[in-house]
Amino acid sequence: MMGLVWPCTELRLTNEARITMKVIVRFAAKEELKALPILLRHSPGMVLPDRTYVISTEAAQTLRDAGIRFKELASERDPPSVEGAASGERI
Repeated sequence: MMGLVWPCTELRLTNEARITMKVIVRFAAKEELKALPILLRHSPGMVLPDRTYVISTEAAQTLRDAGIRFKELASERDPPSVEGAASGERI
């Protein structure tokens, strides 16, 4: 009996279907005021407590280009590490 063969297709990303990575950033109060117009215009993101936002990496680059300073807390570019996890522990 032959096994099921799945057709192999190449994934092509267009402008409409591109993968957008996210980054978590935190602003100082003054920097947040400068960043808000850009964030509202540029990125569908999520607002978290303490001036923290989840935005696209493209939006983060636009903020950098505008001279707005922020602290990058986490990014999908850098997957979480298992450092400190006990052997056999679920992570």
